[in-house]
Formats: sequence, C-alpha cells, structure tokens
Amino acid sequence: MSSPLLDLVEKSYLKPEVPVFHVGDTVDVRCRIVEGGKERIQTFNGTVIARKGRNINESFKVRRIVANQGVERTFMVHSPNVVAITIKRRGRVRRAKLYYLRDRIGKARKLRELRVHTKKAAAPVLESAAV
Repeated sequence: MSSPLLDLVEKSYLKPEVPVFHVGDTVDVRCRIVEGGKERIQTFNGTVIARKGRNINESFKVRRIVANQGVERTFMVHSPNVVAITIKRRGRVRRAKLYYLRDRIGKARKLRELRVHTKKAAAPVLESAAV
C-alpha cells in the first residue's frame, strides 16, 4: 500500500509514454551505456519472460540467446537509461512468467505468435451490379 504523498513525488519521475507490451513479446530495448567519457545507445533484443512491480518500481526481464548461451537482463521501465522499447512480435502465452524457457533448446524455445485481426470493411455493392 502506498501513500498519496509518495505517489505524488514518484509521478514526476514516470515516463509519459510507455508502450504496451506483455510477457511473451519480442522487444528491442534501446539502452544508454556510458563507457569512460563516451555515451552510446545499445540495442538488446529478446523475449520478455517476466514483468513485476508497479509505478516507478516496474521492471521487466528480457532473455535472448547469444552463441548458444542464454543471456537475461532486467530493465526498469521508467529508467532514464532505457531510451526506447520497440515491440517486434507479439507472443501468445498462458503464463505470467516464462522461466521454463531457460530449459528449452532449439525450436522448443519458440513461442506462438499472437496475430491481431482487424475488421475489414465490407466491399460496397454497386447499384448497377445489383440490378
């Protein structure tokens, strides 16, 4: 339970625009990295396997495979070091946490894709064709 005063202070640190993504989605996370005096932006792409927290404490975990080795990284949604989150593919899952993907290898790691269907407008009937 949080207090209204604490929510008011945290509100100034929240990002105004956060994309809607869920567990199972494949995302590109662009994060700011400082090396010495230089700053660059690095992209970390992978599958979201967990989300937790709320408000300023909200975080998500992304997993990807690099050289047949699993790499997981946790990002804070409202961190100033997270520049952008881009959804590449929607995943169709039935779990809130996908930790079982850690034990999978090869094609067993793939998730089903969630396809979003949009309603197509019916073709208008021409009056000359109807006669």
